[in-house]
Amino acid sequence: MINEEIRDREVRVIGADGEQLGVMPVRQALALAEEKELDLVKIVANAQPPVCKMMDYDRYRFEQSKKQREIRKNQKVIVLKEVQLSATIEENDILIKAKNALRFLEEGNKVKVSIRFRGRQITHTEIGLKVMENFLERVKDAANMERRPLLEGRHMIMILAPKENKDGK
Repeated sequence: MINEEIRDREVRVIGADGEQLGVMPVRQALALAEEKELDLVKIVANAQPPVCKMMDYDRYRFEQSKKQREIRKNQKVIVLKEVQLSATIEENDILIKAKNALRFLEEGNKVKVSIRFRGRQITHTEIGLKVMENFLERVKDAANMERRPLLEGRHMIMILAPKENKDGK
């Protein structure tokens, strides 16, 4: 609440530079703020009496939105990329899939490695586990295992996250 929206009888007023001006009626506080060409903004509504501060509210809102834009600009969005393997995958295919996964990890994305068991392959999940371990061995320099391989229905899923360098990237 700002200026005339404040309906309390008395408020504790804090000046623009942070000094305590004491408890005073709202009308007197508004007149004081208007005299200094500032707004009276209620900061703590549930205190007894409520605490109000004199400030340039439009400038304050502008600075807050500027900070929010800066935070959003510096924010890194992590995407989950997927690499699909099979229980009967050949060596060269694993190399290509590992190369793609390394590229995803270098971009800062997480990688979901999945194997879909078809038909009777579901009875030999240990083969899929060996393929996953082989794949992890090839990308271990750039990846940390975030979630170990687990069987969910006919899919075995493992999630890899990029390793953080010493410089925080």
